[in-house]
Formats: sequence, C-alpha cells, structure tokens
Amino acid sequence: MIDQSIIQAAEQCLNKEIEAIQALIPRLDDNFVKVIQLIHECKGKLVVTGVGKSGHIGSKIAATLASTGTPAFFLNPLDAYHGDLGMIGTEDVVLAISYSGATEELLRFLPLIQAKRIPIIGMSSNPNSLLAKYSVYHLSIAVETEADPLNLVPTSSTTATLALGDAIACALIEYSHFQPTDFAMLHPGGDLGRKLLARVEEVMFKDNLPIVTPTQTMEEAIEVVTNGKLGVAIVQEEGQLVGIITDGDVRRAMQRLGKDFFTTPVEQIMSKNPKTISKDAKIVEAGEEMNHYSIHTLIVVDNEGKVCGIIDSFSCLPGTRFYH
Repeated sequence: MIDQSIIQAAEQCLNKEIEAIQALIPRLDDNFVKVIQLIHECKGKLVVTGVGKSGHIGSKIAATLASTGTPAFFLNPLDAYHGDLGMIGTEDVVLAISYSGATEELLRFLPLIQAKRIPIIGMSSNPNSLLAKYSVYHLSIAVETEADPLNLVPTSSTTATLALGDAIACALIEYSHFQPTDFAMLHPGGDLGRKLLARVEEVMFKDNLPIVTPTQTMEEAIEVVTNGKLGVAIVQEEGQLVGIITDGDVRRAMQRLGKDFFTTPVEQIMSKNPKTISKDAKIVEAGEEMNHYSIHTLIVVDNEGKVCGIIDSFSCLPGTRFYH
C-alpha cells in the first residue's frame, strides 16, 4: 500500500519550487533587460562565481551560457585568492551569486573585482545586501520559503537561482539570434551536434542500392524494393536518374490495375522527377527538404549529378546512430 505521506511531502516540495519560479516572472523588468544587454555587449567573458550551493548552481549556469554562445566560466572565490584572480580580464563581467548576499568568502573577493573596474551583476535575496551594493545590477532570487519541511535546506532558493540563470541564457539566445547551427558548432561531439554538422554523404545508404530500369516489370521492381529494405527503388536508364518507385506508388497502382499490376512496366508506375539532394548537403537540410515536400526519402547525387545513395527521414532524426 502506498504511503500517502511520502507522496504528499514530494508534492509539497514540487509545488513550493513551482511557486518560487513563478515568483520570478514579475521581477523581469528593465533591470533584467540591462543585465542581458551588459552580458551581450561584454567583449570578454562572463565570470560566474559563488560559494557552496550557490557555487554548484553557478557552475551549471556558466556551462549553460557557454554552450549557448556566451563565453563564460565558473570561478570559485577561494581559488581566486590563490592565484586564479588572474583569470579575470578587464573586459569581463562578473555574475556573483549568494542567496543571503552576505557570504563572507564572496564579499572578500568582490573588492578585488571592483578595483579592476569590472562590472558585477549580483544575484541574491536581499536588495540591500552588501552584494547588491557592490553590483551595478541586482537580480532578486528571494523565495517565500524553502521546499523542505524544516524550511532550512536550500531547495526553492537554488531552484529559483538555476531557473533565473536559464532565463538569462534563453534571453541571450533570443537577443543574439543564436541558431541551431551555432549550437552544433559548440557541441560537435553530441548527437545533435553531429546531426547538424554531418553531411548527407556520412549517413546515406550507398551499398547495394535498389535500382531498376523503366522497362522492367513491377513484379521485378517489387522484389528489388523488398530486398532493398528502404521502401523505394531508384529508376535509372543508361545511368541516368529518370524516376522513383515508392510504397505509395505501389499501393495506388495495385488498386488501379488489379491483376495487371505485376506485368506493368515500371515506367508506367514510377514517379518522375524525384527529389534529390547533394551528397555534400548537411543532414539538417535533407530533413527540412523532406518535411517541406512531405516525403520520407531523397535520392543522393554527386557533383556530376550521378546517383550515389539514398537518405531517409529516420537518418535525419537526432539520436540516430550512423554510419550506414
């Protein structure tokens, strides 16, 4: 039997964290816009800093920003005291995070930043805190209550901080017109990055292509389609592409021709002028082309217009493993 007290505790936690995030929305004002503009216009890097839980959240915020086009890294104030202060340049901007706004290790670090005339963006729950006073702009991450039953553990506050960091990243994506291809350039090792950067030639089917001639019968073409396992057959005449046979062509022809279907020449059934794509095109372009024409297959051609492969819609999906 399910212990409802466990479910209720979890629900209360999530509801409080939802409320904490929702409370951030009315605070998105001109001050927030100026923060985005300052970061966007920064000629150096955004240096995110914080201690303890704020440091963990700050590290994630820096990683998100760096992966979405904003040069950023995380610096622990304790490391800065021991030589890493040199990592901060005069053209950088600092994003300092402390829920109380009074974290001693962080506050001892900030005058060193001010001495370099580096602008500080503060994130805390107290607009009158020392952190806020050191900052050119202050963003409130105040929450009504933490999500744990004791109201002691950083839960709602860390969730709100992380969410506001995500909001900064998303606003910068919009403000800087960051594109999927830009994301791919920063994530070449991930599935999405490979899909956005990889070319059709890398994922196309190129061995034992299903090819028939216009004069072959549909009975022969059906065997080629079946053995090819791609749901299509390329129609070529003297090495030139003249058409394609798809599953849809087969179904429609069988309904129309009945028993005469199997003896009908391919040229009477095939779709002429099939859609093609260059082997050098990017996979994302192939996917867009198939979506535009509501088709599932493109014939791949080389620089001389010769057929060299087939790419299907499944090969264009993020997460699909390749190569064929």
